[in-house]
Amino acid sequence: MRVTLLHHTRLPVKGYGGTERVVVALARGLAALGHQVSLVAPAGTVVREATVVPVPGRIIRSRDFDPTPFVPPDTEIVHAFFPLPVAPPQPWVWTLEGTTRPGVIRPPNTIYVSRDHAARHASASFVYNGLDPSDLIFRAAKLDYDLFLGRLHQSKGYHWAIEGARAAGRRLIVAGGWRPTLSRQLRFAGEVQGARKAELLAGARLLWMPARWDEPFGLTLIEALWSGTPVLATRRGALPEVLGPEVAEFGDTVEELVARLPAMAAKDPAACRARAERYFSHLRMAEEYLRFYGAYLATGTLPAGVTTGG
Repeated sequence: MRVTLLHHTRLPVKGYGGTERVVVALARGLAALGHQVSLVAPAGTVVREATVVPVPGRIIRSRDFDPTPFVPPDTEIVHAFFPLPVAPPQPWVWTLEGTTRPGVIRPPNTIYVSRDHAARHASASFVYNGLDPSDLIFRAAKLDYDLFLGRLHQSKGYHWAIEGARAAGRRLIVAGGWRPTLSRQLRFAGEVQGARKAELLAGARLLWMPARWDEPFGLTLIEALWSGTPVLATRRGALPEVLGPEVAEFGDTVEELVARLPAMAAKDPAACRARAERYFSHLRMAEEYLRFYGAYLATGTLPAGVTTGG
């Protein structure tokens, strides 16, 4: 199949990224499965698995961006990762990675990233995000620290991770922001990426994910699973669906999360990796998107997603 992907930021991303990393992983997955991939993205983008069609950033990010001149004419389906103000002549779908403001109606060609995410938009069409495991490190032997990885925003629950780790007397590394601290048990590591992030994830005995909002997916979750690292999480949004009880414990308050810490010690790093391999590889994501492309081309409608059962 000849697929054209569209994204409005330069790839690969510098810094953490989220959607940007998913787009690169999808390009890799589609190419590995033998499909022809074009990528319409800002000039400077380099993704070796795709034929890059560079567009000046000011054009692709404009409110009246028309992708038609940039999409190769032999494209069978266009897959955007941002809403297109002007539709291309080819059939097209787009993936919503974020949330929707109340009152906003998404078009029927929208693909969501979890069952919970789709259900909150009155849809059943979702494809789980996936990552290339070569970007991460699996390690069964863990070090003496917990990890929080994400923006220092209340919605991400970083303050619950700090409060819980302190209450339990556990060493915590907070990666994603920096501030001075005099505590030997708490360290702010700043924003991490690449090899440094992979090492932190692989060494952590657990990842704190005490989200205070309804996460559409949570890419950090599967980064942890690929690394063999179990997750201590709230039950918000897609978290129970992505994780499952064999790799995670759940609580709705700081006190409940702390109470589940003893059970975390029994989680098997191999089970974490196995769940990632089953549901969250770049190849599995590409296979599922190909199923969606085929259904949309044949019927003009999107199929239902396949759940983890979590």
